[in-house]
This record gives sequence, structure tokens and C-alpha cells, in this order.
Amino acid sequence: MASVFTHDRSRSDDEDDPVDQMISRTGCAELHYAVQECMAEHQDWRACQNQVKTFKDCMLNFQNARKQQLLKNPPTSKSEQS
Repeated sequence: MASVFTHDRSRSDDEDDPVDQMISRTGCAELHYAVQECMAEHQDWRACQNQVKTFKDCMLNFQNARKQQLLKNPPTSKSEQS
């Protein structure tokens, strides 16, 4: 039984969805879909705490890695390039 909460990854609209694009860049997209699928199945976020925690941990790891990357290689502003 399909639910409005499931994520249809076959839709071409997904390519234009900025949230999907952002999550895809993190490497955590499959975990995000697992949260959505769990929510669609159980209709209760409390039943999906394992999926939520796994997705959260993935996102935190991405954010920490990105932060370290920016600290090592800060972006240059246009005024510095002149």
C-alpha cells in the first residue's frame, strides 16, 4: 500500500528538488529514504528512531568533515583575488 510519505525516487521532479540535491551531496540519501519509508510504514516517528539516529549520525559526520575541509582550505573572496 503506497503512502503520501513514501519517496518516489523514480520521479524526474526529484532532480529539481533542492532538498534532495542537498541530501544527495552528503552521501546520506539512502538513510534519508529509509527514514521516509519507515515513517510511511509505521505512521509514527517513535517507531523509526533507529533510522533517524543513523541518518542524523551520517549528517553530523558529513558536517564535521565539511567543517574540517573549510578550515584547511577556506574559500577565497573576490576582493582577495584582485
